[in-house]
Amino acid sequence: MDPQRVVRAKEGDEEAFATIVETVYPRFRSVAYRILGDPSLAEDATQQALLRIWRKLPRLRDPARFEAWGYRFLVRACADEARRQQRSLPVVVATGELIAADDTHGVDDRDQLERGFQRLSLEQRTVIVLHHYLDLTLEDTATALGVPVGTVNSRLSRAMSKLRDTLERDSRSLRSTSLEATR
Repeated sequence: MDPQRVVRAKEGDEEAFATIVETVYPRFRSVAYRILGDPSLAEDATQQALLRIWRKLPRLRDPARFEAWGYRFLVRACADEARRQQRSLPVVVATGELIAADDTHGVDDRDQLERGFQRLSLEQRTVIVLHHYLDLTLEDTATALGVPVGTVNSRLSRAMSKLRDTLERDSRSLRSTSLEATR
């Protein structure tokens, strides 16, 4: 993000902010979708976040850190949307890799990963999406979440541990089901 454009937007330049929105909107919506798993909720969260960013932009201290700062508003908007729904939301994890049509093992692995990801809390999904999907540094993830870096480390560790445990449990369950079916 061009810090000069952010400075102009901070000063009230609507055209500069519109350009910023054009730049960040697809990424913000993608992140919201990965956190919430619902396209309409992701759209609402993204719009709410951008509106809050516009209102709070004059308070941004470091224009070079706009995106990490902006993700904080997006994360909050996602949490607000999830609370409004008051139901368990499915989450789709995009691996970023295309799977060949005959690669059923890869599809099974991705489905298993998605099921495991769905069992994580919103907070756990959020920290994984920010750090691993967006490839934000721990510091930028901390900024986006509004927490210390140590908290990000512990949340990430717990989230990955829970995901690993869930995948292992599912794998054992599938193996035992397969063994029973062959008997």
